Amino acid sequence: MTHTISGRTASLLGLGAAALIACSVPRISLAQDEGGLYIAGNGFSFEQAAEQGLARNPAGQRFFVLTLPPNTAALTKAAAPSVAAVRERVVAAGGVLLVCQRDIDNGSIDAAKLVPGVVAVRGFPPRGSDAIPAGERYFPGENRDNLPANNSTLQRLRNACS
Repeated sequence: MTHTISGRTASLLGLGAAALIACSVPRISLAQDEGGLYIAGNGFSFEQAAEQGLARNPAGQRFFVLTLPPNTAALTKAAAPSVAAVRERVVAAGGVLLVCQRDIDNGSIDAAKLVPGVVAVRGFPPRGSDAIPAGERYFPGENRDNLPANNSTLQRLRNACS
């Protein structure tokens, strides 16, 4: 038994397929709608890293600014007003401010002096550790919303904090 598809049915099927494709495009775009990682340290000040992040990411696109000592004063309540203004521009533009948990643990950063919203990030655990479960990218209890979704960006971040 053969069935023929009328022209109207074929048109509806085509429109349905086009709608499905169109609906999937925003999801793909959202997955790629994340900027990079900019590191204040190793010759780059907080202001330089922040301005680079602001210049390379359109407003609203999430990006990450990792600040290493001695540049972390920019993330404290006592930061100079000009630096605090840059910090606020980063946050307003969708930037996430990061420090390394190891720097808090070793006393290089006083967590109590950081402005609200600064996220402490853990580096990779020692080889052979099961701190990050096999097949996972995050530590248990870690807020994934504060970290890069992109694997290479997350790896670069964890390497910097290891």
